[in-house]
Amino acid sequence: MKLKIALPVLFISLALAACGGVDPDSPLGKRQAIFKQMLKTSEDLGGMLRGRIAFDEQRFIQGAAELDQLAREPWQHFPQIKEEDDTRARDEVWQRQARFQALARELEGATAALVEATTAPPLRQSELAPVVQRVEDSCEACHKEFRAF
Repeated sequence: MKLKIALPVLFISLALAACGGVDPDSPLGKRQAIFKQMLKTSEDLGGMLRGRIAFDEQRFIQGAAELDQLAREPWQHFPQIKEEDDTRARDEVWQRQARFQALARELEGATAALVEATTAPPLRQSELAPVVQRVEDSCEACHKEFRAF
């Protein structure tokens, strides 16, 4: 008798748990996907400079270009009014748009400088490190002000 009740309850619970994800076509889903790709790309670049990943000049150049392109994309997926989804963005994103946009432009400038630093091979890790640090600092500055951890 208990099994007849437990199985349907278990099935319904599993079905509901599967529905809890973010819609990948929603603004939140789109920007989360972009930010995840930015993080992976940035980690690969930093990893090459810090010795966690073997330095590959061509891969570094491609990663810098990819990061620069990605850095220009997520901002369009922040609607003018905060959506009801469970976002990690603080309300300040929508309340302090000028500052949020200024930090977005700083990140774009930092990734553009990184691409510029990769245009004259052979690349020197010692010269790339401060440029990558500027990108990482730009990310961190925005997270400190606008991301709820």
